[in-house]
Amino acid sequence: MQPKKQEVVIVGGGPAALSAAIYSQRAGHPALLIEKEGLGGQIATSPYVENYPSQKGLSGLELANKMVEQATSLGAEIEPDEVLEIQRLENSHFLIKTTYSLFEAKAVLLATGVEHKKLQVKGEEELLGKGIFYCAVCDSFQAEGKKTVVIGDGNSALQYALYLAKFAKEVVICRLFDKFFGEESLINKVESTPNIHILSSLKTKQFIGHESLEGIVFEDKNKQDFLLDAKACFIAIGQKANNDRFKNLVDLDEHGYIKTNEEMETSTPGIYAAGDCRKKNVRQVVTAVNDGAIAALSIHRYLENIN
Repeated sequence: MQPKKQEVVIVGGGPAALSAAIYSQRAGHPALLIEKEGLGGQIATSPYVENYPSQKGLSGLELANKMVEQATSLGAEIEPDEVLEIQRLENSHFLIKTTYSLFEAKAVLLATGVEHKKLQVKGEEELLGKGIFYCAVCDSFQAEGKKTVVIGDGNSALQYALYLAKFAKEVVICRLFDKFFGEESLINKVESTPNIHILSSLKTKQFIGHESLEGIVFEDKNKQDFLLDAKACFIAIGQKANNDRFKNLVDLDEHGYIKTNEEMETSTPGIYAAGDCRKKNVRQVVTAVNDGAIAALSIHRYLENIN
């Protein structure tokens, strides 16, 4: 099979990838996005987005669709496929192997995002966006005036609880162990916040609800099940990157995130990374599109130099 020649290949279909495609097309470098799942990334599952500049009161899917429409209207192409491996060729181009095709590109942008770790219990998938959420900043309005549960033990759970306490009637942190695994300052703030309560040594068994979340079944340390009424639940048990397939070309940190500089350059010239898949402190849709724009402009300079 002969590889299809491309100038820029973008691995991913979320905000960072779409932003990069927009900037790449406008800079005169045709971009091909390869995305194995639905376009839009994690933001597409958010029922409401309030913190994206210029866009007030729209769903994450609507925002994602607007990005896709803009990128494709400029000529960006989308390939529904999964990238399995990338190799560097002798001519400094890159061979991209997917499930169904081969591509050869002059530059590659990795914008694969991250996945929220899931509890893998009954009702979790069915009630996603209907009371179950993974991003406190994105979906804080869902806690407005409600009894809200946060599941987790670490810094993310502590930060979620403190943030949501501003909106919720009551926040209940349900942790797996009998202590937190987070920063002492965050623990102290949580323990001193009046509307935050803590339940310990719990195992999540099931989410209850039909059209929306109604309650959560937990197992306590005595192996007894009980139902906790709740209308909103934020799961904060961590995120995971999916970058092992690229470790032959880019440096990863201890958590599997891609190391880049401020120009989104990786350790291999011609390969860039943007969005949640790279090592960074803030993972929001607005920072993802920022990364994508910077990466595309860096790629433009790279291509101008090698052409």
